[in-house]
Amino acid sequence: MEAILVDCVQKSLRHFMHSNAVFLCQRLCAEFPTETNLQLLAKCYLQNNQAYCTYHILKGAQMAQSRYLFAISCFQMGLLSEAEAALCPANEPSVEVPNGAAGHYLLGLIYRYTDRRKSAIHNFKQALSMDPLMWAAYEELCILGAAEDATAVFGEAAALCIQKQYLHCSTSSKLHSSAEDCNIVDTRHSASEDTSPRQLKLMQSMKDIPGNHHGPSILGGTAQPINSGLSNISFYNTPSPMAAQLSGVAPPPLCRNVQPNGQNLSSLNADTSPKSTVNSTIQAPRRKFVDEGKLRKISGRLFSDSGPRRSSRLSSDASVNANANATAVLGNGTSNSSKYLGGSKLSTMAFRSMTVRKGQSWANENADEGIRNDVLDDSRLNVASTTSSSSSTMEAKSYEQETANFPIGGQIVSGSKVISGASEILTILRIFGEGCRLSYLYRCQDALDTYMKLPHKHYNTGWVLSQVGKVYFELVDYLEAEQAFGLARQIMPYSLEGMDVYSTVLYHLKEDMKLSYLAQELISTDRLAPQSWCAMGNCYSLQKDHETALKNFQRAVQLNPKFAYAHTLCGHEYVALEDFENGIKCYQSALRVDARHYNAWYGLGMVYLRQEKFEFSEHHFRMAFHINPRSSVIMSYLGTALHALKRSEEALMVMEKAILADKKNPLPMYQKANILISLEKFDEALEVLEELKEHAPRESSVYALMGRIYKRRNMHERAMLHYGISLDLKPSATDAAAIKAAIEKLHVPDEMEDNL
Repeated sequence: MEAILVDCVQKSLRHFMHSNAVFLCQRLCAEFPTETNLQLLAKCYLQNNQAYCTYHILKGAQMAQSRYLFAISCFQMGLLSEAEAALCPANEPSVEVPNGAAGHYLLGLIYRYTDRRKSAIHNFKQALSMDPLMWAAYEELCILGAAEDATAVFGEAAALCIQKQYLHCSTSSKLHSSAEDCNIVDTRHSASEDTSPRQLKLMQSMKDIPGNHHGPSILGGTAQPINSGLSNISFYNTPSPMAAQLSGVAPPPLCRNVQPNGQNLSSLNADTSPKSTVNSTIQAPRRKFVDEGKLRKISGRLFSDSGPRRSSRLSSDASVNANANATAVLGNGTSNSSKYLGGSKLSTMAFRSMTVRKGQSWANENADEGIRNDVLDDSRLNVASTTSSSSSTMEAKSYEQETANFPIGGQIVSGSKVISGASEILTILRIFGEGCRLSYLYRCQDALDTYMKLPHKHYNTGWVLSQVGKVYFELVDYLEAEQAFGLARQIMPYSLEGMDVYSTVLYHLKEDMKLSYLAQELISTDRLAPQSWCAMGNCYSLQKDHETALKNFQRAVQLNPKFAYAHTLCGHEYVALEDFENGIKCYQSALRVDARHYNAWYGLGMVYLRQEKFEFSEHHFRMAFHINPRSSVIMSYLGTALHALKRSEEALMVMEKAILADKKNPLPMYQKANILISLEKFDEALEVLEELKEHAPRESSVYALMGRIYKRRNMHERAMLHYGISLDLKPSATDAAAIKAAIEKLHVPDEMEDNL
């Protein structure tokens, strides 16, 4: 009865009939109330989005797999301290983290969201060392700014680790298996399978949480069949010969659809690789953007019209140029010709094949030495004979690993293909990893160059094109970013990856029709995704309906409190509504989620600058600058804060760096001219403004500032001419009033004007 119920539960899970699985598993636990069966019930609840049920039925459980499932439920419910206690009991400091790499990844997330950066980095690195294919752990390291070079992480050591998982474990399992074991596995095959690969997509509901939904698991060096109460059946109690050997090493993935009699019990018991689950993990929320483009509009009032709100909307991921002929809008840095977006460049990649070393026999040496001796040393001959036979065994094992077939992922694969396949996977991951690492370090051009090395079939996928769009967004090249995101939408119209950034790109391009259409499409695709509501909020913000926009951004925060970008967008709307206090709170909330979310630091700096708290402003701009030292806009406002603190020479140096970082950005040139005027270096200021006119010929504030210089030099006719040109360019109402007031006081000496 127990075996039948377990099989029915697992079959229901495979067919996504979660309510049926819960009901049958409840009957199972009523008849056979073992902790193993409770684990199966907990998995049913987790996949049915009922983490609170898992929390209650596994609270106080001691088995390693129970602690892991309990920790997942706590993580989903926001009970991070309880999740940590389940993975690392305080009264047992030496106990191993359950589920190996997946357990360390979950623990790393807990440490990250409780602001323990060093511990988080340690656990993510530990997860990668156990399972080199755990991409989510490497991406988290990139977000934390602590990722090592991808060539080192996905190098030779990673290849050997993968071979050990797939070849050594499978070979050892074969050596210890018997015909009876194979028959048993063949009989119980459907019961042993817990989930299908497709079912891993259900983990989308488990934000940022790795989960292991594969039957038996090796936890702390012992095999625990969590798939059912089958361990109570006498003929199923074959121990795993690999238990001690695999302690601390991620076991091989679940092998499915194996031919009859092709699988054995030992390999079944070793079948709960955390790695097979980790790849299904939803990536931790990590989007963070500061938008530099809106700040391009020159304004004599510290550019407050263009507003700080969009200055915070910059993406922090990696991307590539989508159109070689498109003109960059306020481009930041050089741009690549995009031969990959719709192009056909194929990169030829030489995959290094790795071979297993074979031992050399030295029996002949010992034999010669024995002949020369008058009295043969029996013990030496015995040692030589033993060594020779062990060496031959090593050669045989190595040869067997290369020629033998192994069941992997439902296919029978030869050992040589496993070796070459691991090398090919790592070669691709090295490119992806390096591009991701560079983008989170805001080395955008380097990231673009790295992504361009990807093969055509990988480059033209939705995920890569979204990363390309984000990098162009960081470079403030909105036309290229729009093209990259547009291609990503064509390839994967159902994906929400990067769509919040795409909506901000359309916001800057003032494409209200496209933005409205995108928001409606995203809402219809997934109403419970924060990206959908961020797009909707941007749509209302473009229409200057800041209150409605704020409600949409708050909805995004409600759906995912760990989505840092949504917190920042709320802060922008509060600032637009002149509610600085709540704006500061939102920016601080974003930093609690992600301390490297530099646009939140930038937003705080802008608030303090407007409140004339210049020391605070300088501190926050400098924090943003340390995270993203290549942003021209951040440097511009850092220089503005320094100038306000009467540190004009230092401010000039920062402005020079800002101009070099992006020669198309008019903001630092305008601020430099202001600083030079304050230092009474009028000739140098005029030279800067004349150059600025070429970049921004229709910017009224440039001509107004030139009129102010001519007035200071008592060149009233020239001053009147430039004031008139400034008014003809239709400045804002506030700027127009200031210009008219300056014209009225044109003949008033500066000393008297100051007194007035």
